[in-house]
Amino acid sequence: MAHTHSEGQPRPEGHICCPETTTSHPNDPIPSEPKDILHIQLPPIITEHRPDSLNSSATSLNYTSSSNPESPWTPATEPHVDNEIEELKDEGLVTIASAPHEGPHFPDQLIPSDPEEVKKILGDGGENTRLIEKVCCGEGCCKLEALQLDPESKDYVPVVVPDNDAFRSLKLKLGPLSLDSKLTKILDLPAEVLSFVPITEATAPFESTVQKHPPRFVTPHPPYEVFSAKVHHARELTKAGAEKRTYHFDLDVTDYPEESGTVDFVVGGAIGVCAPNSEELVDEVFDLLGVPRFVRDKQVTLKTTGGRWPTIWGDETPRELTTTRRELLTWCSDLQSYPPSKPLFRVLAEYAHAPNEKKILQYLSSAQGQAAFCDLRTGPHLTITQILNAFPSSQPPLNRLISVLNTLMPRFYSLSQDPMISCQRDGSGCRRIIEMAVTVHETPNWRGGPRKGVGSGFMERVAHKAIAATANGIQPLTLDLRIPMFRGLMANPLAREFCMDGPMMLIGSGVGIAPFRGFVHRRLRSDNVTNKVWVVQGIRDSLLDEIYSGDWGVQEDKIKTIVQSRGGQHEYVQDAVRHQADIVWFLLNALDGRIFVCGSAKGMGEGVERAVVDVVIDKGNLNAEEAWAFLDGKKREGVYIA
Repeated sequence: MAHTHSEGQPRPEGHICCPETTTSHPNDPIPSEPKDILHIQLPPIITEHRPDSLNSSATSLNYTSSSNPESPWTPATEPHVDNEIEELKDEGLVTIASAPHEGPHFPDQLIPSDPEEVKKILGDGGENTRLIEKVCCGEGCCKLEALQLDPESKDYVPVVVPDNDAFRSLKLKLGPLSLDSKLTKILDLPAEVLSFVPITEATAPFESTVQKHPPRFVTPHPPYEVFSAKVHHARELTKAGAEKRTYHFDLDVTDYPEESGTVDFVVGGAIGVCAPNSEELVDEVFDLLGVPRFVRDKQVTLKTTGGRWPTIWGDETPRELTTTRRELLTWCSDLQSYPPSKPLFRVLAEYAHAPNEKKILQYLSSAQGQAAFCDLRTGPHLTITQILNAFPSSQPPLNRLISVLNTLMPRFYSLSQDPMISCQRDGSGCRRIIEMAVTVHETPNWRGGPRKGVGSGFMERVAHKAIAATANGIQPLTLDLRIPMFRGLMANPLAREFCMDGPMMLIGSGVGIAPFRGFVHRRLRSDNVTNKVWVVQGIRDSLLDEIYSGDWGVQEDKIKTIVQSRGGQHEYVQDAVRHQADIVWFLLNALDGRIFVCGSAKGMGEGVERAVVDVVIDKGNLNAEEAWAFLDGKKREGVYIA
């Protein structure tokens, strides 16, 4: 039954009415500034001046949202397949089935898997085929063909599957596959695009920094090199028992080199971190491929036929570089973040010695194995070591394996403070510090237990060393812990739209609240604004998961609303948005109002958008179509920023 407005107008189906609260009067369409707003007043703060090599504090405080055309360009990282899957689900092209459970969503099966059902979805190909390629084969053919075998035949002998835990963890559905099965449209063997050759006597030797810093040819921020930032301090923000662990880092960037124009670290900006694959993971790949230990760190000349790899964002051109095999596996090839590709299975099939393993790998590279391949692409997360363990007879040369792996891309993390006023005193003067927060991302490991993400796993390893040193009375700086980073996205929507005046609401969940701490810190620096700020922070349990509690520089209970999904009232941030409908409506209609949202785009972000639309429907007395059009207009005007 449809909800009705007090005046009798039907509410759109699916609409959630805003409740009547002290900050929500859904039947009052007049935008008005909420009463009893906290006017933040703090004593003046003396700002330390940074060294002349960096912009002065006064200059930094005059930063505006306009981007500098001379600023160095940092390309965005490639989207991961999870985002592509969600887009296809939104289009209604793919359905994911899985057992309900707590925590992250890990689909078990792609439906449909029958050839005829796939053809019903794809029709005659065209645009639908191109859409589903993103999460399916990725190589141009997404129409599977059935195996033409009769399991009842006397000559039918099913293929013997590898007897190991890694293969069983794949949960492959091979159907009536046998060693004699006829497979069609097997992917051609990828071309050999890179090779290793011995260095010559004329080659200048170099000192590898493989365990601390990427090689110089890794350039995610061209034309500038990756900066090695010292870890000044680290601490865990969450409490023991929290479902996700979040760490805070203070990084020393005093000696960060000048770039072009007046580019600097800004409120709401994000730094890029070049995180390596762990030493244990790299050595396991070497072991599985049978690469001798004396070869792993031996200097060689890498020759490529073209492309950007291994530079990340260098020019697309052939290269000759002096490096080591360990450097390339550690810093240049992603071993665990992307789903497997058909070129990978085709290369493994080429070098598999066991007939049954070769057949299965060929099957995954063929039209007949399309359904099983799609299941691997969209099912539980796989790693290169898991696949190599599943097919132990396949030991391709390292250069052949690397050629079909994705580039290891930088990870971006928002700054969690106002970088223009951060300074730490030491014996020689003021050290410039930037702050950031990182939540550890974990997925199930086929060996049991969790598997950590590349970036968050690396950051947690560094944090543990710094925290242990502090506990023993040792300054982390004396350990010379380093984070390879670069000044990355300083013109993203959060940084670009931040203003020093005007009312604003900051909505974040989990670690997404971190950049808003910097927003509040910056607003506290102003003497000529009323500092009307509302913060909505979504967490699971305030006793375990609340980050930066008591660390905002203001009376938090006056400006911040904590929403707990597991503790308290079991609510989400979108519920708080509806409960504060008056404030939301005021900000949407104020000349200088802004609403910032930071969190998961496909979960929390969409929920907040729907809640804002509900506010617009109730307060503006609009239908759903009109409300969405209103919100889209506010996005274009820079009022609603996500």
